[in-house]
Amino acid sequence: MLDANLQAQLKAYLERLQRPVELVATLDDSDTARELRELLQQIRGLSDKITVVEANDAAVRKPSFLITNPGVDTGVRFAGVPLGHEFTSLVLALLHVGGHPSKEAADLLEQVKNLDGEFHFETYYSLSCHNCPDVVQALNLMSVLNPRITHTAIDGAVFQDEIKERQVMGVPTVFLNGEHFGQGRMELAEIVGRLDKGAAARDAAKMNEKEPFDVLVIGGGPAGAAAAIYAARKGIRTAIAAERFGGQVLDTLDIENYISIRKTEGPQFAAALEHHVRDYEVDLMNLQKARALRPATSEGGLIEVEMENGAVLRGRSVILATGARWRNMGVPGEDEYRTRGVAYCPSCDGPLFKGKPVAVIGGGNSGVEAAIDLAGVVSHVTLLEFAPELKADAVLQRKLRSLPNVDIIVNAQTTEVKGDGQRVTGLVYKDRETGEVRELPLEGIFVQIGLLPNTEWLKGTVELSRFGEIVIDARNHTNVPGVFAAGDCTIVPYKQIVIAAGEGSKAALSAFDYLIRTTAPAA
Repeated sequence: MLDANLQAQLKAYLERLQRPVELVATLDDSDTARELRELLQQIRGLSDKITVVEANDAAVRKPSFLITNPGVDTGVRFAGVPLGHEFTSLVLALLHVGGHPSKEAADLLEQVKNLDGEFHFETYYSLSCHNCPDVVQALNLMSVLNPRITHTAIDGAVFQDEIKERQVMGVPTVFLNGEHFGQGRMELAEIVGRLDKGAAARDAAKMNEKEPFDVLVIGGGPAGAAAAIYAARKGIRTAIAAERFGGQVLDTLDIENYISIRKTEGPQFAAALEHHVRDYEVDLMNLQKARALRPATSEGGLIEVEMENGAVLRGRSVILATGARWRNMGVPGEDEYRTRGVAYCPSCDGPLFKGKPVAVIGGGNSGVEAAIDLAGVVSHVTLLEFAPELKADAVLQRKLRSLPNVDIIVNAQTTEVKGDGQRVTGLVYKDRETGEVRELPLEGIFVQIGLLPNTEWLKGTVELSRFGEIVIDARNHTNVPGVFAAGDCTIVPYKQIVIAAGEGSKAALSAFDYLIRTTAPAA
């Protein structure tokens, strides 16, 4: 189950346990249960603080196991075998139940402990989902800190009947007290903020009290992180306000083209970005979305950014690094069946469509890579491309065309997503050469048609291109004095991580140059 190297690593982690941990397994006669029993026995052999017992509780899922302390009923449960991306979640759950402290901010942990109410969470995940661990780990930690919170992390591939019954078409999907709570990546602070109704007002009050910044960065992807680091290194007062620190990187599986890093995964890269930013005196305000920009009324004056929570942040200069998001098809049925067959993350949601026919919309690198990935899981993939030919790299096209369960349709304009009211049943497209309208019966649609800049909130203030990208010059100036921009939200071509980081650095240097020419830095 666990190879020798992994066992050695886990043994070293388990030496941090401060109190006994009991693993209570509820098993059946399935192959998954046998795998789970083997895993638990291996874990028990790595620490004298861990014991394993088996229970026959008809009220809980089989196979599953509870992580608790002897004589204490904590609420951390895994249903299935948490390997793959969820192995880290298992390790952290063992450590936290065993008394090892969390690295989360002390005030956030205290906020979890003070939540009032009964909260019973269930999260459906897949072992290949790189978005799922953040959600699973956050809810596990909450259930360790607060005895009125429980959490069960459920492998959707093992509990297919539940996936079908509860209409789970994407992971991670979270239920709270039996009702749908959310889907997709969520951080601990975001979850707690939704439960603690007064959190937004308290955050706004704190933000309103902040003194003006020399450089205020809006956005926390590679461009925003690089901008903040370069600004902070100049010794000036710097802040980041990010809707989601890490940005698109969090949704990227493998990164193999960031120079000097041969290979990493998006969430790991995003974590490294945050660690690097926190090495400097940067005021990092995460989970904060901007909604309005107010230019300075005089040269060298303060620029204001109004946030969704009502707070107003002020800066002598502002760097816009809001990135981009997946572009929607914009056809009837897409919104209705989003998360019910319409998906945007093949690696996350692909396992939920095992043995089923699906379509991929888009013939660029992302679309072709998605089709190749899905072909190993689903029964059949139909790739539809609007243009007369695919736009992906030749090596990817050769791989795609070698797969026996893939069809490629070019000159195809998707016009409608069909469904039965509960889930996707098909897709309608028009042949752009003949004008003929055709329908494909299928159960999943993965949309991979490029990016849309996150700039709607800037309309009427900052000059935008016809594609909604921020217009900048060679030094990242916008048309608004003191406002700079960098990364995927701008007109700079080739939306790549390495390019965004370089542009963010350049924007910070330009902002510093602007500051020394217009005003003295803040004290």
